[in-house]
Amino acid sequence: MKNSRAIVMIVFSLLVGVAAVAFGARWLGEQASVATTGVVVAARDIELGSVLNASMLQVVTWPSGSMPSGAIKDVKELDGRVVKTAVLRGEPVLEAKLALIGTRGGLSSVISAGKRAISVRVNEVVGVAGFALPGNYVDVMVNTQDEKDKPISKIVLEKILVLAVAQEAGRDETKPKVVNAVTLEVGPEQAEKLDLARSIGTLSLVLRNQVDKDAVPTAGIRKADLLNNVKVAIAEVKPAPKPGPRRAAQGVQRADKVEIIRGLNKSDAQL
Repeated sequence: MKNSRAIVMIVFSLLVGVAAVAFGARWLGEQASVATTGVVVAARDIELGSVLNASMLQVVTWPSGSMPSGAIKDVKELDGRVVKTAVLRGEPVLEAKLALIGTRGGLSSVISAGKRAISVRVNEVVGVAGFALPGNYVDVMVNTQDEKDKPISKIVLEKILVLAVAQEAGRDETKPKVVNAVTLEVGPEQAEKLDLARSIGTLSLVLRNQVDKDAVPTAGIRKADLLNNVKVAIAEVKPAPKPGPRRAAQGVQRADKVEIIRGLNKSDAQL
């Protein structure tokens, strides 16, 4: 009697356990289907200015509670669209990263409204040793002659976006490239200044911090200013004082005569 009761209890426990597991699995499946949704991401690294197609994209599940603003859910919506910023593999393709519908691919599609693209010739030094990459910001400095035909170096443009180096708009910060030209994004007036600056002198690029937005007005530096700074620096370095003559020890007087002894005779002589 006792054995049969124990068997019944064991069977009942097993049935309750199986039912709980089945109910829990069903509940988790329903929660998972509700909590996620499909989002289009890049299947590989995509350079700015590229025209999107299905081979570049894929749909992945994404938590519904953390959906990025402007996310796309259908690959077909992106067919033929152009990206205006680089998109890394696995990164969601957002509307904010896309050019207007109907825009053709290429560098012109990534130029901001009201801006222009202008290319300037550079060398290894001028191009910041190859570290001026697409997406970086630079200041443009010109070395020329002032109104009195005196040499002067002056920053003429600040916080200018680098759109491309040579013919490449892709960005790879691990491999600096020494190129012969860079393309900068400027406003119409800035384009005029840059065109004049490159015709009257030598241009240099000054790499700046990405988040530094402060403008620093300068008067430029001339040869006289440079040499005066050197003279001031030299004047500030004062020579060490020369040691003076040693003083006689206190209580000891200098002898001003000597005693001369010749045989048995002794005499004094003044110094």
